[in-house]
Amino acid sequence: MSGPTRAAKAVLALATAVLPLATLTPAVSAAGSLSMLGADVSTAQRALDLGAKYYDAAGTARDPLDILKGAGVNYVRLRVWNNPRSGYNNKAKVLAYARTVKAKGLKLLVDFHYSDTWADPGKQYKPAAWSSHGIGQLQTDVYNYTHDVCTSLKAQGTTPDSVQIGNEINVGMLWNDGKVVNNDFTNLSLLLKAGYNATKACDSGTKVMIHTANADSLDHARWFYDGIRSKGVAWDITALSYYCMWHGTLANLYNVITDVRSRYGKDVVLAETAYPFTSGNADSTGNSITSGCADYPLTWAGQAKNFTHVQNTARNAGAIGVFYWEPTWYAVPGNGWDPADIATSGNGWDNMATFDWSGRINPGIRWTP
Repeated sequence: MSGPTRAAKAVLALATAVLPLATLTPAVSAAGSLSMLGADVSTAQRALDLGAKYYDAAGTARDPLDILKGAGVNYVRLRVWNNPRSGYNNKAKVLAYARTVKAKGLKLLVDFHYSDTWADPGKQYKPAAWSSHGIGQLQTDVYNYTHDVCTSLKAQGTTPDSVQIGNEINVGMLWNDGKVVNNDFTNLSLLLKAGYNATKACDSGTKVMIHTANADSLDHARWFYDGIRSKGVAWDITALSYYCMWHGTLANLYNVITDVRSRYGKDVVLAETAYPFTSGNADSTGNSITSGCADYPLTWAGQAKNFTHVQNTARNAGAIGVFYWEPTWYAVPGNGWDPADIATSGNGWDNMATFDWSGRINPGIRWTP
């Protein structure tokens, strides 16, 4: 790879700078700090059930949430699938782990995929129970399901602090009915409104995120968020994914965050980021990411440096939070990626976790306000 551009170097130089504030609407927090220091630990529950051990930098076995909290985490993200074959990440499991999360004094973000399996820019499968439903029924499905999960969490004293209505919905969700075709956001907007209204009916204080992986360009981010705004969709937080090998330089990330922050007058969060600590592979399943980015070697130090620079860039651009995706998903046999074959499918993220293959945390990783 080529070295960083002059613009990228300039962004890195801003790591400790104090930036002037733009003219902001009241919906946007003042720039200068990250209040949502997050980790998506959706696979940790299964790992612990299998007997996995987690160790802090000193080599002491501890609960992974305690280790992450000690590294600065204050917010946990949990995905929820409707009816996954594995049973993990379903409503019951999320309810159970939410109690653990809240008992440790951590805040909770619930990530609705509205699927029985992974939803991302390349696939947004309806859950089997909704497979024959058209857009009219799907609005009801989204409302009822969102409200049910949220009110069940609230009833046990673990009201979600934030929810995502969909996961990386670059071109829609619940395909094909909710897919954006020919720039028509009508159906998607109906589903997003249903999820927003259900969340607010459950608890008006819960923040609603709308999440895309459109940190790659201003054009893509504007196309999507302009599209839903034009249809009257309401949301509280603009959420983006950023992986440098897919989404470009930190300079580009800075520009996208500052643009969407001012353009839509809403707080911005990086709902996902991560970086490899090795090019090696711990099991028979190939790694999802096998290369890194300029200036960040595939080492413990490189991983920590990348995460620090992503946080610095987000902070200086005015974002309020950054979530590391699946830091606890090290190679534990039986904790595979496929909910239809969780026992034998393996883990493609073992080189991206912040815990090594023996369960010990990267000693340099930190979440910083």
